[in-house]
Amino acid sequence: MQSVSPEALLFNPDPAAYLPHRYPFLQLDRIITLEPGVRAVALKNLPAGRAFPQILLLECVAQLAGTLTISEEGQGGFLAAIDRAEFSEVPQPGDVLTVSAALVKSFGRLFMVEGEVACQGRRLLTAQLTLGVGQL
Repeated sequence: MQSVSPEALLFNPDPAAYLPHRYPFLQLDRIITLEPGVRAVALKNLPAGRAFPQILLLECVAQLAGTLTISEEGQGGFLAAIDRAEFSEVPQPGDVLTVSAALVKSFGRLFMVEGEVACQGRRLLTAQLTLGVGQL
């Protein structure tokens, strides 16, 4: 079993610290787990009176994947491909979504990530994305 130092567990839970996105484009509310280059988990609170389009579930995964794959603050990135996306249920107003992402493999500055969005045991989306990190 690999030991992890307490310092490795410390991170900024604010997604805006890692991403250039700001309201209304920043989809994640709080990062609750971050193991850079391994996996990450975040929360998204949906407003009570407004529908949340399913395509934004994919954006949530892409933003978390970007947070997972960057190696230094201010490093840019881009969504290179949506390799697979399977939508199963529609999120409801007021839902609290759990977004997760895990690194599958990397090749150069490209990263393949698998992600999922769930709510109270209901899976809303599973996806596999490829992200590029660094300048175009």
